[in-house]
Amino acid sequence: MLGNFGARRKFTDLDEQEILALAISSEEDDARIYQTYAAHVRAEFPATADLLTAMAAEEMRHHNRLIELHKRRFGETIPLIRREHVAGYYARTPTWLVQNLGIARIRSEVLGMEESAHAYYVKASQRVTDADTRKLLTELASAEAGHMKLSETLAERHLPEEVRSEEDALAHRQFVLTWVQPGLAGLMDGSVSTLAPIFATAFATQDTWTTFLVGLAASVGAGISMGFTETASDDGTISGRGSPVKRGISAGVMTTIGGLGHALPYVIPHFWTATLIACVLVFCELWAIAWIQKKYMDTPFLRAALQVVLGGALVFAAGILIGSA
Repeated sequence: MLGNFGARRKFTDLDEQEILALAISSEEDDARIYQTYAAHVRAEFPATADLLTAMAAEEMRHHNRLIELHKRRFGETIPLIRREHVAGYYARTPTWLVQNLGIARIRSEVLGMEESAHAYYVKASQRVTDADTRKLLTELASAEAGHMKLSETLAERHLPEEVRSEEDALAHRQFVLTWVQPGLAGLMDGSVSTLAPIFATAFATQDTWTTFLVGLAASVGAGISMGFTETASDDGTISGRGSPVKRGISAGVMTTIGGLGHALPYVIPHFWTATLIACVLVFCELWAIAWIQKKYMDTPFLRAALQVVLGGALVFAAGILIGSA
């Protein structure tokens, strides 16, 4: 890694042909990124896919114009130089890190692509001393500014407000089905189902370390079970609930967190201090579940609170009574 970084050229050391070649490769890369995003979202968000396809076509038009300019000035042979060859040149986030984060993230990334390219060319044009190079960089900056205006024009054409609202609502629904719903189920299961074994152990032994180990085992075991159950129960093809792996991760992680919340205080050696803190955390967990139900599932807060807190209180009481018997 150090060798690769040290081999990078400084942007200010590039000659005009290399600057033009770099612009050509950057335009081509951006067009391919837009095409990749468009293919990824077309099934669920066709309007945004049309916008991205149009932007990719515009990038390729600029790419072709730059090639023609290179041919006139320097001939047919274009030097191979890309972003990763130049120190300090703006980078693009790999598509696989963005495309699975939702439609809003993709839109934000596209806007950031246009803004970063424009900002870099402006900054670069202010740093160079050669008049022709400065002129070229200024023209590239103007082109990127034009891209930003174009993206707004294309957005108005392909993505009017009502279509954007529909796509945003669909994206929110998919987020709830894929992440929130299984995560909430896991949090409820982890928080409530582990109450009885943890507090039964606590009051039966009054040994904080034993209680912690039981809570850890119960939480991790429940998390693994919930994760595999969610993954295997529905592949998402018919139900539209999204990737079973994502749902399994959400359910498994939140189940484990729900149980560990009131198990961790028992690393404290003093029994009653640990128990008091655990009780406070149980109260916070149950109210957090009620809040999530209200925010994402449109469940009235009082009804959600009554259901969750009452159920949790009954399990909590059962654990104490069994442990004290």
